[in-house]
Amino acid sequence: MPAATTITTRTSDYQPGLAWFATIGSVWVFVLVMLGAFTTSIGAGMIFEDWPLSNGSLNPEGWLTDIMMFAEHSHRLSAGMMSIITIAIWLAVRRWEARAWVRKVALGAVVLVFAQALVGGLRVLLDPIILDFVSVGRLFAMLHAILAQVYICTLLAIALGLSRMWIASQSLGASMAVRRLGKWCCALLLLQLAIAAVMRHSYAGMAIPSFPLSSPEGDLLPPLWNFRVGIHFAHRVMAVVLTVALVRFAISVWRDHEAHAGYKAAAAGVIVLLVGQIVLGASVIWMSRNPYVTTGHVLCGALLLALTFAMTMWANHTGEKTSA
Repeated sequence: MPAATTITTRTSDYQPGLAWFATIGSVWVFVLVMLGAFTTSIGAGMIFEDWPLSNGSLNPEGWLTDIMMFAEHSHRLSAGMMSIITIAIWLAVRRWEARAWVRKVALGAVVLVFAQALVGGLRVLLDPIILDFVSVGRLFAMLHAILAQVYICTLLAIALGLSRMWIASQSLGASMAVRRLGKWCCALLLLQLAIAAVMRHSYAGMAIPSFPLSSPEGDLLPPLWNFRVGIHFAHRVMAVVLTVALVRFAISVWRDHEAHAGYKAAAAGVIVLLVGQIVLGASVIWMSRNPYVTTGHVLCGALLLALTFAMTMWANHTGEKTSA
């Protein structure tokens, strides 16, 4: 008798349903980031002292009418929804996608979403433990904020890899300078967002209460130093470094004769987001850390990383080789 033939439905071709599902997931994650940023901005991260439930319930009394409870509980509900979406994306990719790298990245997203849930839970459960001037829970809050940026990039990589343009294109043909600068900008953005997470969860957002100078008297450097002042000043220094790097990246894209119009438009988007981020960062100081402005600043930073990462990933696209 002839040997049985193994039938597989995996393909490396463009699959609209799968692509759109991954895109929805990569968009929804920004809702989660926004809710998390707002929760931190109004100081509601510990409004519920239990986890994974909120006051022992999935529907805690009064959460729809109390802004502090609403911010934290809606963040938890959105995180639960994001976990379901991420697992569903992984299962769909595992079932229908032929390219091994896409399947591996989807699995990585699942690992990250579970790690995020665990770290978020430890942030709550270990908050009563104090080490010197900071709680253990707050250290986990810093890690939670940093992992969120990596998670964004992971979901974006899946959505981009499944897109029609990615599959249809063999290579962008970007110059070596564009590829190199893009990688540097992504690394610098991740570092800046990590510094921002430490600053935010160390209550150092107003450690230097004037901008652009470091004191109301017009000092370039802060007249007094401590950890909070230092981490805040480091955030400002990195903002200058990033401004130079991102402008240089955009100029390199615009000068690249191989880059298509859409890619050059994306570089313009980077500059728009960069300007918006600088204005929002200054407004955080000028408006004494208004929670809505602060939330916008965090969200804009995440969008800037996402766009820069997507451009860098695209610049390094050299065509697909199916690996089952």
